[in-house]
Amino acid sequence: MKKLVPFGVALLVLSSSCKTLKSGWDNLNLFPVSQDVELGKQVHLEIAGNQTEFPELPEKGNEVVYSYVRNIVQKILKGGNVEYANDFVWDVTLINDLKTLNAFATPGGYIYIYTGLINFLDSEDQLAGVIGHELAHSAKRHSTKQLSKSLGIQILADAALGKQEMIKQVATALLTLSFSRAHETQADSMSVVYLCPTNYHAAGASGFFKKMENQPAPPAWLSTHPNSKDRVQNIESKNKQMACAGTQTYSNEYAKIKELVAKIPPAKKSDVKTLPKDQGTPNPQDKTNTPKPANDSDKRQKKLEKPGGGL
Repeated sequence: MKKLVPFGVALLVLSSSCKTLKSGWDNLNLFPVSQDVELGKQVHLEIAGNQTEFPELPEKGNEVVYSYVRNIVQKILKGGNVEYANDFVWDVTLINDLKTLNAFATPGGYIYIYTGLINFLDSEDQLAGVIGHELAHSAKRHSTKQLSKSLGIQILADAALGKQEMIKQVATALLTLSFSRAHETQADSMSVVYLCPTNYHAAGASGFFKKMENQPAPPAWLSTHPNSKDRVQNIESKNKQMACAGTQTYSNEYAKIKELVAKIPPAKKSDVKTLPKDQGTPNPQDKTNTPKPANDSDKRQKKLEKPGGGL
């Protein structure tokens, strides 16, 4: 005789299965880890070839600022909690744009920080918190997880096999990619995890969101992200939960760096460098599944956007 499964048990099994499927889907990644590094390198080349949108701050003459930011990155990596700390490049590039409050990281650990963000924040622990958030996007492989869901299997397979045209196509897609709210929340949490072994105030990232709450015109990308107040609460709760002992903010040292950043001349068109055609941004007309050229409205918003859609 066929046995009937009680409704409550069936519902529990179904609910458990749905959670398992959702978890599997959220963590789906068809790229091997080595491909994150290759894709990050391609995005790095795309950005280097588009200095109009991403005016790189020359390292010559700005060695102190570069060294300062790199020391923060290394301090976080040495904490021992960042995945792929020895496998990804963790290369730092500063973007000379005081009007943009942002930072982002590509697959494989290429990190980009706008001078506007440095100028906006108040202390080193806040910048370390934001950097920790961006490291988490790379270390948790959020970009390639998103791509695994949005691009065709054949494109991903070709890119994974090292076909340069497909790699360039995927790299172009990365420049317009937005992270999910779940990924943003995880990156916030991991920022605390990464800073906890250091002497920084591990909830440093909350300082950014507290300041953003008081801005009359916050960046457009914040509208697609979790509520700033919720993020502050989640970050500070994680800090208490982990009983992180660090308290250092290094506000005085940070103030000196802000003074240097404020004196940096804005990027000039004459400073813009271009790469050979085979290293620059692919022509959208020659590829499929590439983003369409931005209209005037898109261009006005461009300075408030970045790969991954914002912090």
